Amino acid sequence: MPFDLPALVYIASEATRVLLAAIMKGIVSFCCFVSLLVLTSAEEEEEVASTNILRDRSHIDETLRLAFDDNAAESYNAALQKLRRIYHSAIKPMEQAYKYNELRAHEISAYPGRTLGDGNTDGEITSKPMVLFLGPWSVGKSSMINYLLGLKDSPYQLYTGAEPTTSEFTVIMHGEKTRSIEGIVMAADSSRSFSPLEKFGQSFLEKLIGIEMPHKLLERVTFVDTPGIIENRKQQERGYPFNDVCQWFIDRADLIFVTFDPTKLDVGLELEMLFRQLKGRESQIRIILNKADNLATQDLMRVYGALFWSLAPLINVTEPPRVYVSSFWPYEYAPDTSRELFKREEISLLEDLNQVIENRLENKIAFIRQHAIRVRIHALLVDRYVQTFKDKMSYFSDPDLVFKEIVDDPDKFFIFKSILAKTNVSKFDLPNREAYQDFFGVNPINTFKSLSAQCSYSGGCLLENIEKAITSELPGLLSSINPSKSPPGLSSCETTGCGEKPKNRYRKN
Repeated sequence: MPFDLPALVYIASEATRVLLAAIMKGIVSFCCFVSLLVLTSAEEEEEVASTNILRDRSHIDETLRLAFDDNAAESYNAALQKLRRIYHSAIKPMEQAYKYNELRAHEISAYPGRTLGDGNTDGEITSKPMVLFLGPWSVGKSSMINYLLGLKDSPYQLYTGAEPTTSEFTVIMHGEKTRSIEGIVMAADSSRSFSPLEKFGQSFLEKLIGIEMPHKLLERVTFVDTPGIIENRKQQERGYPFNDVCQWFIDRADLIFVTFDPTKLDVGLELEMLFRQLKGRESQIRIILNKADNLATQDLMRVYGALFWSLAPLINVTEPPRVYVSSFWPYEYAPDTSRELFKREEISLLEDLNQVIENRLENKIAFIRQHAIRVRIHALLVDRYVQTFKDKMSYFSDPDLVFKEIVDDPDKFFIFKSILAKTNVSKFDLPNREAYQDFFGVNPINTFKSLSAQCSYSGGCLLENIEKAITSELPGLLSSINPSKSPPGLSSCETTGCGEKPKNRYRKN
C-alpha cells in the first residue's frame, strides 16, 4: 500500500501541537500550584511572625511599681528587727515553757491554717511574701512566672512544654547573682525558712530546687512553682507525700494562684484533695483561666461556665470566686480576640499581687499577733489542766487515773468553759479538745508549772509579757508603720481577752 506523505505530515503536526498544548497546560498548572504554595507559606510565616511578637510588659512594671526605688527599705528592716525582738522576748519564752511546738504535731486538729515553724523562726519572720502556683499539668504556671519576671530566652527561664514538664518544687527568690541551689542546701541553710522541709525525707529534697537571681520583683516576693497535678498518678509513684508538701507551702503562702486552661477543666481525686487543703484560705486564692486567647468569644463563655460548674462543689464560700481570664505568656494575644478584656484582667491580678507586696509587713505583724494569741490560749489551757489536777489529787489518789479522767472529759471539770468565763477568749479561738489528749500523752502534766510560778525578777511574768505584746507592742508597731492601718481598740483587753494577770512575787506592786 503506497504511503500518503501529506497525510502523514498533517497527522504528525497535529500530534505535536496537541503534545505542546498539554505541556504548556501542565507548566501553567505547575506554576499556579507553586504560586499557591508560596502564598500559603508566606501567610503561615506571617501568622507565625505575628504570634511570636513579644508583648509589651510596661504595665507590669507600672502596676507593681518596679521602676520606683524602695526608699522604705531601711524602715522596713528596722520594723522587722523590732518584730523579732518582741517575738523572742515575749512570745518564744511562753512557747518553750508550755511546749507549744509539741501541740503543732496535732495542728490540723488543734489550729488549722498557717502557724510558725518549730525550726528557724527568724527565717520565717524575715521571709518575703510567698506566691504559690498550683494547678493541673501544662496549664501555663511556669510560663506565667517566666512572663512576670521577663525570663524569656534567658538561661534560667523555667522549662515549658505541652507535656508535663515540671517535676520539682521550684522556689524562685532574690539573690545577688543568678544561680541554682539544691534542695538539701536550702534545707540546711539557717538563713532561709525551708529547714522544716527536711521532715518530708531525702526523696523530696531531691525534687526541691531553688533559683536565685537579681530582680526587682524578687526583692519583694518569692515565687514557688509546683509539679502539675496528674490525676492518673498515685502518691506512691511520686516518691514523697505530695499533698503534705503542698500543705506546707499552702500554710505559708500569702497568695495562691490556682491555674487552669480550656482543655483541663475536669476535677479528679488529686485536685479535689488539693481544694480540701485550701479550706479556710479562700481569701488568698486567685483562680486563673489561662490561654483564653485560644478560644473564640462564644467558646470562651462556655468554658468559663464549665469551670464554675467543676469548681462549685469544691469551694464552700458564700460568694462566687473571682476567675481571672487572660493569657499569661510573653507573646501577643491571638488576633480577633478580646485583647482589652484580657489586659484588664491581667492588670487586676497584678494589682492583687501588688497589694500583698505593699501590705507584707502589716500582714506579718498581724500573723505574729495571731500566733501570740494562740500561744497564750494554749498556756492558759495547760495552766487550767495543772490547777484542776492539783485540786483533784489527794493523798490516796492515783495520779494517772485522776489525770486520765480530766483529759478524757475536760467539760466535766469546766476546763474550756472556765477559760471562756475568766479571760474573755472567743470560743472560736479555742483548739479542739482531742488535740490535748495526744499532747498530754507525750508531755506528762507534772512537767509543767502553773502560770503564777512563771515569773522572775529580771524577766517578769510570762503571761504579763505576752499580753503586753498582744495588746500594746504589736499594735504599736503596726501603727508606727502606717497609722491609718492600725485598727482601733487593739490595745484594749476587750479585744484580746486579757485575763487575770499573775502577781509577780519578786516585785513590789
